[in-house]
Amino acid sequence: MPSHTDLTKPTVLVIDDEAGPRDALKVILRPFFNVQSAESACAALDILSRHPVDLITLDQKLPDRHGMDLLQEIRQAHADTEVIIVTGYGSLKSAMDGIRYGAAGYLLKPFNVTELITLINQTLGKKRRLDFIRKFFESSPDLWGTEQESAHAWQALQSGYAAAGADKQGPAPVLGTDLGLLPLLSDILEATDRNLLNHSSRVSFYATLIGNRLNLGSEEQKSLTMGAFLHDIGKSGIGPHHFPEGQRKASSDSTDIRKDHPDKGAQLVRHAGLSAEISQIILCHHERWDGHGYPHGLQGEGIPLLARIVALAQTFDHLTADPMASSPLSIDAALDRISSQAHTYFDPRLTNLFIQVINECKHSLPPMAVAATIAESRKS
Repeated sequence: MPSHTDLTKPTVLVIDDEAGPRDALKVILRPFFNVQSAESACAALDILSRHPVDLITLDQKLPDRHGMDLLQEIRQAHADTEVIIVTGYGSLKSAMDGIRYGAAGYLLKPFNVTELITLINQTLGKKRRLDFIRKFFESSPDLWGTEQESAHAWQALQSGYAAAGADKQGPAPVLGTDLGLLPLLSDILEATDRNLLNHSSRVSFYATLIGNRLNLGSEEQKSLTMGAFLHDIGKSGIGPHHFPEGQRKASSDSTDIRKDHPDKGAQLVRHAGLSAEISQIILCHHERWDGHGYPHGLQGEGIPLLARIVALAQTFDHLTADPMASSPLSIDAALDRISSQAHTYFDPRLTNLFIQVINECKHSLPPMAVAATIAESRKS
């Protein structure tokens, strides 16, 4: 790193194969950040191996490999480094791929300088919050302790998070109610794995679609939306944030960890002061209609209704948008799979309703859900 580096400034690495755009970005960013640059994937990885980097601006077109391939490698080996794609070769597919593989933002050339600086500052602000959460979870076992220990840990987490999120433009955010806790809970998911946050958001969307067709009260509907969003938050307490992203899948696939996260998540939100209905959803979203689910082997209508809805929604998202899957299913194929598992995995009445609603709402589903369907239609 050059001797004139200002240790108080974040470090930004500009990766672009063209000298003109690369030098222009360096000129734009240098007043605000320490700036490094690389013209290839190989040069970028060399810099990352030798120097800490807070944020990367990444062009998709590089001489030695595709930018998306480099993005995946960066997210595996340098999970705490944020990446913003800045490219002149953008498309809907590349934007979706960028989000799928962990980019924090996406900007097309030519861009507005103010827009770029704003996006970088917002991303770095989020990085401060996520870094705080990761360190807190690693160093605070009291979150999983007694009720009193957990209450003190939650208070410390909220105070530290508010301080990490405060900026010079205004006061720290006020937390406390369910909605007040949402930014923190959302960042806990993202600090664990950005794919987990994206998955949780889509599951909440699907579950809310189904809830709108049922005669749920306003509080039930709110619990369903929040519980679906937080259904996998227990994975934040079983250690995925301790591993580089490339190791997380192996870690998360072990039976003990996989079956422990509903209990962990329910405990976490209960100690955070969220409602019993939200805790129930988290605890029971892996129970099965035939009683062979976990963690408690509940059966049929003994499984809370809202948890039965979330079970369908999270399965549909795994089938259509799992970033670890080599070939996600099309919407129709996923619905066929779910239909075949009615009476075993899922409530048959809710399964029929879910299939009906998804078919009616195909054109308004999140982009990740329709990507496999588009790909399949192009083959035929």
